[in-house]
Amino acid sequence: MSFLKKLFGGGNDGDSSPKVTAEPVEHEGYSITPTPMKDGGQFRVCATISKEVDGEVKSHQLIRADVFTSADECSDATLRKAKQVIKEQGDRMFG
Repeated sequence: MSFLKKLFGGGNDGDSSPKVTAEPVEHEGYSITPTPMKDGGQFRVCATISKEVDGEVKSHQLIRADVFTSADECSDATLRKAKQVIKEQGDRMFG
């Protein structure tokens, strides 16, 4: 039954929502804001990558399967992953 509650928006115990937000980091014109997502007793890689394109702020939600035991360790890994996505995809991530 809990699966159905989560599927339809009920019974969210808050474990899968971002709990920690680190300071935004600028990288090659992009702003990376790590938001490690609490997942049980661990933290999942999650961040918002944003950039102003043609006068409009575009953003991309980055979520990966990687999990870490501490929010700080997760934030560090999140920054590395976000920089990799920026290098590989650039502005295409917004399309």
